[in-house]
Amino acid sequence: MHRFCLLLALTAVSVHAAPAGETWMSVLLSGRKVGSMHSTRVVHGGRVTTQQQLSIELDRAGTRIAFTTSETDEETLVGAPLAFESRAQLSGNETLVRGRIVDGHLVQVTSAIGGATRTRTMEWPHGALLAEGLRLAEERAGTAAGTYYSNLAFQPDNLQAITIDSNVAETAPVDLPDGKRTLTRIEQSIHLPDAPMRAEAWIDAEQNVAKVVMPVVGYELTMLACSRACAQAPNQSADILVHALVAAPRPLSAEERQRGLRLRLSAADQGEALKFAQTDEQRVTATGAAVEVSITPLAATSVAAENKPDAADFRANDWLQSDAPEVVALAKKGAGDAAAPGEQMQRLEDFVRGFIRNKNLNVGYASALEVARRPEGDCTEHAVLLAALGRARGIATRVVDGIVYVDSYAGQQHVFVPHAWTQAYVDGRWRSYDAALHGFDAGHVALSFGDGDPWRFFAGFNALGRMRVDSAEAIQ
Repeated sequence: MHRFCLLLALTAVSVHAAPAGETWMSVLLSGRKVGSMHSTRVVHGGRVTTQQQLSIELDRAGTRIAFTTSETDEETLVGAPLAFESRAQLSGNETLVRGRIVDGHLVQVTSAIGGATRTRTMEWPHGALLAEGLRLAEERAGTAAGTYYSNLAFQPDNLQAITIDSNVAETAPVDLPDGKRTLTRIEQSIHLPDAPMRAEAWIDAEQNVAKVVMPVVGYELTMLACSRACAQAPNQSADILVHALVAAPRPLSAEERQRGLRLRLSAADQGEALKFAQTDEQRVTATGAAVEVSITPLAATSVAAENKPDAADFRANDWLQSDAPEVVALAKKGAGDAAAPGEQMQRLEDFVRGFIRNKNLNVGYASALEVARRPEGDCTEHAVLLAALGRARGIATRVVDGIVYVDSYAGQQHVFVPHAWTQAYVDGRWRSYDAALHGFDAGHVALSFGDGDPWRFFAGFNALGRMRVDSAEAIQ
């Protein structure tokens, strides 16, 4: 009935449902129309095929980004998963993930991202459901007020399953674009990795979704069932970065940022508690409703606090194609004759900064191989390429998402803006490298880190758009 998948790096929202036939929905961001959703459900030959396509247009500091994602699920009449396909197109880049369930518990997966195709076999998460399975489970639960149920929803785009807890609330008339309808409100908790979210969905007597509301980066995202003409009406301008900017309490000098900063942050609403990553450079302490974050660029004598890297931190993957010939060649060129990992990473940081000549917000999110072939983009493109180059040189790396202090951005002075950079395991510690700016300093606040897959940017949703920096103190 209703599953949700948010990708901050892709500035889009995917909602998965299994309607009885066909459903069109208009997508709004804080009241401004930004896209449409089209869902179909077809029963044929003992199979149920559910297809959903979401199209969204958003602005990032004045640059228009268009995004389209679609998912097709094939299941038996009783909701057993058979196959799935997920496609996404963003700024000319396309990603594809296909899977087929074999022997009831294995999934043969093929992914094509950035021109690189990978195949693998994985275990199907026990109890995980696709669209029809979710529809049937929710149909069995019913819509009696006070009913609670929990489902495990499989996400084809990132090959993970997430838990969605649902509580049935009141039934009442609800205004929709095509008129008022009597609907039942469902309160949901969506347990995204490291970033739980809350949402509300309104359903009709046949369990079809007619309205969805959830917070997204300081905005309210709303989806409303309506006619095709309504859903495909012209979109309006909506800049997704406006609410993600966080004002600094005062100007932060370059000298302070080189030495270290102690920031006190708090939530600007009554939602989930703010979460920040604990790293070898960043210490996080909760103090009541606030969070104290101390960031210190690593000194040679500092004590490592994090775990050592595991094998996956060295390997190529769908988004960090460190084994691709183009990436291997760039890594060799960028590192030159440097031998020590620290010196190699510093050279690679400098190399990526110069290699990506066209610095803009037009890309959205690209894989390392796409950046190697077309060197343009913003901080995420710098981060994934640098991480892949490090892995190509045998160095463990990861991609960090968070916020960074800048003196000015998009007409605002002294603000923290959403940002991404790279960490590498050097000299027994995780150290940060920022090829998009002039290196790492204490103005970088890490929200989460991962393997370059944009799904990992979910963790940042917990804080982006709903935090404030109350104070900033220099660390002597």
